[in-house]
Amino acid sequence: ILIPGFVIAGNGAKRLLIRAAGPALDEFGVPGVLADPQLAVFKGGTLVLSNDNWSADLSKAGVVTSFGRLVGAFPFAAGSKDAALLVTLAPGAYTAHIVADGVGGVALAEIYDASVNPNAD
Repeated sequence: ILIPGFVIAGNGAKRLLIRAAGPALDEFGVPGVLADPQLAVFKGGTLVLSNDNWSADLSKAGVVTSFGRLVGAFPFAAGSKDAALLVTLAPGAYTAHIVADGVGGVALAEIYDASVNPNAD
């Protein structure tokens, strides 16, 4: 399990793109990647949101792709088993848990500030 922690500071909520890259790392020649990372965001012991297979829900996949482009994230292939969440969080301390479904491997945790308008030019 990989558990990065992060804090939303200030008085207002913040939109974040949180990603768990496993299979996408093959493109960069990373050996032994985590084949099917699962991503869950917690505030304390409370689950906020989770994802497995980022593009399984097509209604959310387009938004994740759009925000990924805006923040400069490398793209995930459609149908890959990487995980991603676009979430708006209130100020506070959080953790993102990346776990393996079966065999372990190399994964990359990414947390981007996505407080941008995807429709802006």
